[in-house]
Amino acid sequence: MSSWSQRRKFAYISTIVFIGLVIIGIPAFFLIYKKPTCFDGIKNGNEQGLDCGGSCQRLCPSAFLAPDPSWTRFEQVAPGIYNVATYIINPNIEGEAIDVPYHIALYDDRGVLIIDTVGKVTLHPHRNTLAFQGSISTGKRIPAKALFEFTKNPNWHKKSDQLSGLQITDKQYTEDETGGSLSITLKNSTAYTINPLNVYVVLYDKNSNAIGFSKTIVDEIPAFGQTLAPFTWPVNRQGAVISIDVLPVSE
Repeated sequence: MSSWSQRRKFAYISTIVFIGLVIIGIPAFFLIYKKPTCFDGIKNGNEQGLDCGGSCQRLCPSAFLAPDPSWTRFEQVAPGIYNVATYIINPNIEGEAIDVPYHIALYDDRGVLIIDTVGKVTLHPHRNTLAFQGSISTGKRIPAKALFEFTKNPNWHKKSDQLSGLQITDKQYTEDETGGSLSITLKNSTAYTINPLNVYVVLYDKNSNAIGFSKTIVDEIPAFGQTLAPFTWPVNRQGAVISIDVLPVSE
């Protein structure tokens, strides 16, 4: 009888303990437990690194290639006024870096700094682009050299090319006594509107030297439609333009 009484007490106590765990333990667990995220500073979940890889949008350092600033050029567009650009190659097919800060410095022929200008450039997936600075004033000083440098490492995220349905169907470059002009025809082969769009162009001579560049903004390209992107320069290059590189990127 005593044994049966002890078993009954044990059952009562076990039930009370179990109910206490349910009432107190479960809420306490959810109060303390934090679901793994891509922003908690801990390598957890299916992450391949600290808050990167796996289901996280941010790419781990081993998953992307460094961008390549191929060249930096400047072009005089008026007395003491220059456009400056750096051609940047993004080799990452599904990697995008938004608003990467940089600076471009102009020097005279003695190596003395004229001006150091700063900006930000977005490196869209598998698309080359220009870090472009327009209408930079150098006063009476004449630049002889330009240097480009990223001031912060790009922060890469997973992204596919949003402009795969965009086509460049025509390029018309003409020159007269007032300068040169270019008209680019952009065709949208998708069922959705593309907007807005930055369009950069680079003009090359017969030796593949960049001898001109510019930028314009296209407000939108309608679904299955097309639009023109115009460019002008107050410079006559006297037939030196042999090829044209068009670089459309999302704004």
